[in-house]
Amino acid sequence: MNVQEKQKCRAARKAVEQVRSGMVIGLGTGSTTGWALKRIAERLNSNEIKEVFGVPSSLDTAAKAAQLGIPLTDLDRHPLLDLTIDGADEVDSALNLIKGGGGALLREKVLAQASRRNVIIVDDSKLSSHLGCRHSLPIEVTMFARSSIERYLVALGAEIHVRESGPGKLFQTDQNNLIIDTDFGPILDPRNLAAKLSDRAGIVAHGLFINLADEVIVGEEKRVRHLHRST
Repeated sequence: MNVQEKQKCRAARKAVEQVRSGMVIGLGTGSTTGWALKRIAERLNSNEIKEVFGVPSSLDTAAKAAQLGIPLTDLDRHPLLDLTIDGADEVDSALNLIKGGGGALLREKVLAQASRRNVIIVDDSKLSSHLGCRHSLPIEVTMFARSSIERYLVALGAEIHVRESGPGKLFQTDQNNLIIDTDFGPILDPRNLAAKLSDRAGIVAHGLFINLADEVIVGEEKRVRHLHRST
């Protein structure tokens, strides 16, 4: 296990300490969340926690959780979640996030907004002074609106790249939408940009998660650091 994976594992294990028996938890998508899934399964198998159900943010997470023996449910049966544990691609000093590198940003945002508490787990490479300095901003769009949205994003000042899953093959989300990865440079006013993106028909979801992280747990080389959002 390399240094970065050790940091992810350390952050994930600390986050899973917050899972209690009887909870319904949102399960994020990505490599860091994968460590959390393994730890949840360990605690369930040892009977340290019981009657915990997960709501997965992607088909990939659902498959991994089922393989580990984590009982799954959905928002129809449990519309309010006790806790969501998820990763992030970038975190700024106000604990705003860029998410969507794994292509699950729509479902991840639905879970975040349906949760009483959101705990984000990252390694220290994900911290940034401003969003957009380290990672592009994923935007999920309908196939029908692709060309129109591309023009709109360029007009907003972005460099764009339509995500592919292979040479000449467009990446499709679990909802069969496209992802446009956008580079705005440092995003100095993420709330304003989020509003412009949310108002545009054809954009299904964007990867700016504003005021949704209650706590960010940062795995570092020799310790875990807790960052809390100011209210």
